[in-house]
Amino acid sequence: MVAAVAGSNLLSLRGLGKDYGERVAVEAVDLDVAAGTIFGLLGPTGAGKTTTISMIAGVVTPSRGNATVGGHAVAAGRAGFAARRAVGLVPQELALYEELTADQNLAFFGRLYGLDRATLADRTDWALGVVGLVERRRDAVSTYSGGMKRRLNIAAGMLHRPALLVLDEPTVGVDPQSRRHIFDTIRALRDGGMTVLYTSHYMEEVAELCDRVAIMDGGEVVALGSIAELVARHAGAPILELELAGDAAALLAARALAARHGAVEGTGPLLRLPRPAQLGPLLVDVETAGATVVRVTVASAGLESVFLTLTGRSLRD
Repeated sequence: MVAAVAGSNLLSLRGLGKDYGERVAVEAVDLDVAAGTIFGLLGPTGAGKTTTISMIAGVVTPSRGNATVGGHAVAAGRAGFAARRAVGLVPQELALYEELTADQNLAFFGRLYGLDRATLADRTDWALGVVGLVERRRDAVSTYSGGMKRRLNIAAGMLHRPALLVLDEPTVGVDPQSRRHIFDTIRALRDGGMTVLYTSHYMEEVAELCDRVAIMDGGEVVALGSIAELVARHAGAPILELELAGDAAALLAARALAARHGAVEGTGPLLRLPRPAQLGPLLVDVETAGATVVRVTVASAGLESVFLTLTGRSLRD
């Protein structure tokens, strides 16, 4: 594992970009990821996330710019060997042989990493212990649940104890218990000094796990910082939600009167609008229209608000 001082930058990207013919997949990304942190990479489909992590892992050759991992340049051939060895890539698609056991899968990947027999045995015990699969190590992967397969996928990617572990949508299709186990695994790896680059379509996962976040859109990084910093810069005012009861005419009239207090969103009995300075006049107007206020909720601005503001769409659009 590449040694890195906590707080120093383990991963650095400078002007990193990729073109496919005339199509620009990634424009020119400048990014630093501190050692010993969990860094989130968010973006809608087609934003350039997968291309970016593929360049970091040395799978895709950049059209411009450069990337370094632990001070080693990511490059093709022997020149980039040290950087590629410092990266563990866990792809969204499962990279496992289902007819083999967990031990046999890890033995295969361990040999690809160049681990000798003694080191491989030690690392296999360690990786299976971290992901909680020691008791199922001799069972065929075909007998595993979806969550167990995801956990073994992570074990394969971290078997060589990389300085940087890249996780591309690691919780797709898993049950809540497995998702929680994966979260605990990621935190334990971070606490042990490993740096994690995490991509997900689940905003709540990034908000719970990540120390810092970059949001990509259109092949560019459009925002970068801690979640608190991003919310302060981009999220805007808190949103007020009103759940109403009443017939169609009353709801329509209530919506019209509520519009006096701000731009109204939502459908049917649910009204969403910027939180007014005074709530009382709004409630009076709504009830004057003949509707009944069932519930009032103030939705604090968060990462999803930031994402919508910057990209104009939901993460899972």
